[in-house]
Amino acid sequence: MRTPSALTGLADEFAAHRAHLIGVAYRLTGTREDAEDAVQESWLRLASLDDAGRAAIRDLRGWLTTVVGRIGLDRLRSAAVRRERYVGQWLPEPIVTPWGAPASEDPLEAAVRDDGLRLAAMVVLDRLTAEQRVALVLHDAFSVPFGEIAEILGCSADAARQHGSRARKALARADPPGRVDPARQQELLDRFVAALLAGDIRAMTELLHPDVVLIGDSNGKARTARQIIAGPDKLARFLLGLMKKYEPGLFGHGAPVLVNGDLGLWLPPRPGPGGFFDLDERVQGMSVRDGRIAAIYDIVNPDKLTRITRPRRP
Repeated sequence: MRTPSALTGLADEFAAHRAHLIGVAYRLTGTREDAEDAVQESWLRLASLDDAGRAAIRDLRGWLTTVVGRIGLDRLRSAAVRRERYVGQWLPEPIVTPWGAPASEDPLEAAVRDDGLRLAAMVVLDRLTAEQRVALVLHDAFSVPFGEIAEILGCSADAARQHGSRARKALARADPPGRVDPARQQELLDRFVAALLAGDIRAMTELLHPDVVLIGDSNGKARTARQIIAGPDKLARFLLGLMKKYEPGLFGHGAPVLVNGDLGLWLPPRPGPGGFFDLDERVQGMSVRDGRIAAIYDIVNPDKLTRITRPRRP
């Protein structure tokens, strides 16, 4: 029987690892809700142990990481079934913080300052199988031995190592762009928005990487591109066409935000007067490669925006 004081001490020990566990869980699941649920479940499993069970844990951080890994694997497998019914493209749930705001103490908002949690990297993780993702994240990011990963996956250590190897090769092939200096991101975004507002297709394409893509995520609940739009010319013309369908001055109602630690844009919902389209609330993130915009992520599924930190409206 655990005494209240002992449980309080255990809670303090757990709290010291919470930010780490949130980072593990978000890398594995790609959603805030699943990440927070996984961490809460790991606490419940820890708190349910008797004194002997607690004493048997030699490395609490490692034990909790393994527990979160098991829970994350279960969430990934169930998510694969849900995604079969998903309308259009799937993107990770964005972690949004106001641009220029003081650093938050929220564990997940702190975790996404890590380069490995930028949106471009999370998109690549989403393309892996559940087993590959667990093996890669736990071993490469958190140094969990393949023997322990094998127990989580229910396979041999060699098979777990193979899952990790395949995931590593997939990540290398995708080569997600790294994080760019925020000032450079702001300059690039400002120039692109100015070119878009001016209708200058040449200036727009010069700011887009040759392999640029736009990926929209709505699950059919809001307006965005259902198919991936690739290539500078095609993307520029698509965006210019959209501008004609929405109220002029659209970007004046938005605000810069950090999306998984990189610069992006938040646009509030607005009715469309005079026959213009209504604007659905959205978060747009981007990645930069070789000084140009390499990807635009347009997240408008309201289910993925319920828990973002919204900036003050201008």
